[in-house]
Amino acid sequence: MDDAVELADMIAQLRRELGRAMTEGADADLRFRAERVELELTVGVERTREPGVKVRFWVFDATAAARRSATTTQRLTLTLQPVTADAPDAPALISGAELPGED
Repeated sequence: MDDAVELADMIAQLRRELGRAMTEGADADLRFRAERVELELTVGVERTREPGVKVRFWVFDATAAARRSATTTQRLTLTLQPVTADAPDAPALISGAELPGED
């Protein structure tokens, strides 16, 4: 599955990116409350039997999913609610550089 990423690795990378955005924007005047992060993914499920049964979820990009004829893919929607470890009841605040066209 060279053209796929394990679901756990994709979520770990998302966590790192959100953490980096929070750190870099800690002193910014404009912040965003991350109430939900919604992801729509194309995933393939791989089941192995040696030793014991293990299930792995692979995330594909749209073009890779179209090329995979031997793997059954499914659409999966995840809704994540970001929280910080030190204040899980407080909203996570994220900020970043203003993009062209944002007002």
